[in-house]
Amino acid sequence: MFGPFNGWEILIILLVVLLIFGPGRLGELGKSLGEGIRNFKKALSGEEETKASPKGGNDTTNPGGEEKK
Repeated sequence: MFGPFNGWEILIILLVVLLIFGPGRLGELGKSLGEGIRNFKKALSGEEETKASPKGGNDTTNPGGEEKK
């Protein structure tokens, strides 16, 4: 099935991982793993992800990022 591991060994490993991390943490790990793989594939294919700022463009009125008093 999975090389040197049979079905029972994989099931025991998954149960141990579940006990160590818990169900909530496993969801977070799966999500971040999926995002990492997705970003890696995008980097390999050369796609650029562009996110628009909430204002609809680059705000260059305050390039230092400091608040005005």
